Formats: sequence, C-alpha cells, structure tokens
Amino acid sequence: MSKSSTRASKRTDRPGTVEMDPSVVLSVRDLSVNFVTKRGIETALQNVSLDVPRGANLGLVGESGCGKSTFLKAAIGVLAPNAIVPSGRVIHAGVDLLAADPEEARQVRWRDISMITQSALNALDPVHRVGDQIVEAVRAHSKVSRKAAREQAKEMLSIVGVDPNRIDEFPHQFSGGMRQRAIIAMALMLRPELVLADEPTTSLDVIVQDQIFRRVRELQDELGFSMLLVTHDLGLVIENCARIAVMYSGQIVEEGQTSDVVSAPFHPYTLGLKNSLPRLDRDIEPISIHGGPPDPAVQHHGCRFVYRCPFAVDACHTVVPELRPVASGHKAACHRVEDVPGLREKAAQYETWSP
Repeated sequence: MSKSSTRASKRTDRPGTVEMDPSVVLSVRDLSVNFVTKRGIETALQNVSLDVPRGANLGLVGESGCGKSTFLKAAIGVLAPNAIVPSGRVIHAGVDLLAADPEEARQVRWRDISMITQSALNALDPVHRVGDQIVEAVRAHSKVSRKAAREQAKEMLSIVGVDPNRIDEFPHQFSGGMRQRAIIAMALMLRPELVLADEPTTSLDVIVQDQIFRRVRELQDELGFSMLLVTHDLGLVIENCARIAVMYSGQIVEEGQTSDVVSAPFHPYTLGLKNSLPRLDRDIEPISIHGGPPDPAVQHHGCRFVYRCPFAVDACHTVVPELRPVASGHKAACHRVEDVPGLREKAAQYETWSP
C-alpha cells in the first residue's frame, strides 16, 4: 500500500484528534468520498458514520457498487488519485488518520490496521515467492532481520493452515484457498488490532470459504483482533458478525445487532436483501430486487432507494431520511419505520417486488 496513494487523496478539511470510546477500535464520522471522472464528480460515499467494536466483527453488506470497498480504502488511506474526501474523520487510537502525517498513517497500516483483499490472485505478485512477499510486508513496518521475519512468516503460514515448507513457492503453485490463506497470514503478521476484509472469499467455493472463516474465527480467539467484513453476502455476515451495517448507494441505511436486523428489518432495502437469501425451511425461490442503484454522477434529493422501493411515499422523493433509532442499538433511515412492522409480510411476497 503506497504512500503516494494516501497523499493523492485530496481533502478540504482537517479536523483534529478526539477521544475515543475504549470499546471502539475504529470510529468513522461523516465520511464523504467523491471521484473526479470524465462524467464529472461522482459521489461514492455520503456522510457515512460507523463504529467498529473492539474484539468483535462488524459486517458491512450491500450490492456491488454501493461504496463498500471505497469505505475500506478511505479508512486505510489508499484511495485512488482521483478521489476527493470533502469531509469526515477516520479515528484510530485517538488519531484522525485522514488528517495525520502521511508517514504516521502509513505506519498504522499493517501494524495496527491490516487488510485482506478481494482477490488473492491479484494481491500476490506472480513473479515473487509467497514467503518473500510476506517478509517484505513485515520488514516495511518493523525492525527485524530478514531471517527473523522469514521464521515469523513460516509460523504464521502454519497457523493459517499452509505447509510452511511451501514458503518458497510462487503464487501460481498455490490453490485459490491457499493463496487466500497466504493473504490472511500477511494481514496478521504484525498482530493488528483490526483487520479489514474486502470480500475475502468471493472467488472460492463454499466449502473452502467455510474452512477459511472457521480458521479466522479461531485466530480471533487466539489473537483478539476485530474484523470489518465487507461483502454482498448477507448469509456470510449472519454466520460471522455480531453487528451489521447495511449500505446502499454510498449511505448506511440500517445498522444494529445482526440478529435484530435480520429478524426484524426496518429498511425496505434490508427486507429485500433478506428475501434474496435461500431458505431451507421454505419451498420458495429467493426474491430479487428489480432495477439497480442510482447513477452516482446525478445529484439526489430524497431517498436513494426510492425508485426500487415498493413502499415509497411522496416524502421519499424529496427528503433524505435520517438514520435514527428504531429499537435499542438498532437504527434505520426510512420515512416509514413506524409502518414497516405491518409491511414485512407484504415484503415477503413476489408480487410486491415485481417491476
């Protein structure tokens, strides 16, 4: 992760440091990210606030293109050069990483906050041995000899389930599951407090996916790190995360304990996501949400889900709904939260979501 990527992300305000709740490992406040493109300014994130609890997992779920990966890249400071951050804070250990000195922010990456990338095949350099890449990542952030770093790499490969004797092999000699385990080993080498996982098993079959997440949970018990899991798979969040945040078109539309949000959603988009889950206890096909997210280059005045929502009212077209409490520890951004309990049965029917 390059220092140049961090410096290239322009920012128009520089808020200072703040005190943090000790139960939170990462606090993001009012984060907005735009991209300068040939089509003009495109909004990727708008006023996103989210806390990652210490020692627990938070799942950030939403469909492709909703801003999940942009959120992770902004949090760790590796946005593309055409990114602009007009507002927001990303606070770790009382330090706003967006306002921090670039070198200070670089030291936080991998040492305190590491990342498991979406595609292990692309994340590993094909012309360098797997072990050498892990060693270089360690030595870039800690003062250890190459020999000591190599021994640490072998130990961590063993911990994640890769034969340490294969440390000198190239990525193409590893299976997809082994490459993903190698990326996990690299992310955990410096014993970070927080691991950002961006669709970490999306290209793997469900058996290997289950094996990897089972091992990650075991490692969490051993090492005590928190995880922010970004995925489009609601089922994966249900299995692995205590809390969930649902993102749609660059905004958080619902957040709470996973069990509460899944059992009693308050946002129509979350209701739609729940409908898309296969059910073994019901002989019905999953229900899809018709249409797609709104154009990020177009300014929106109301709820961004309005044109796909079967329960939209006039206010949804003109007023942006606030993310507000709907139950203890549970928030949703919908003008009709009071009506949702009576709409859940209707939301489970095919006809409701027909174009």
